[in-house]
Amino acid sequence: MLSDDQYERISPFLPGKASEPGRTAADTRLFVEAVLWIARTGSPWRDLPPDFEEVFIDSPIVRVHQHAAGSPK
Repeated sequence: MLSDDQYERISPFLPGKASEPGRTAADTRLFVEAVLWIARTGSPWRDLPPDFEEVFIDSPIVRVHQHAAGSPK
């Protein structure tokens, strides 16, 4: 969705760099492209195509919601 040139232009403004305190973003570009897909299509997050699945697959928030809803570990 984003060309390399486009991503290089916005990447300095994105969080999660190794030089910043806190957790480093695993794949910021994939997340940005997922946000752009949602904005372009108007679809809800749950309808993200499988290409974007790993954006949230290991998210602590997802795990918290699964456990709060009674999902097996």
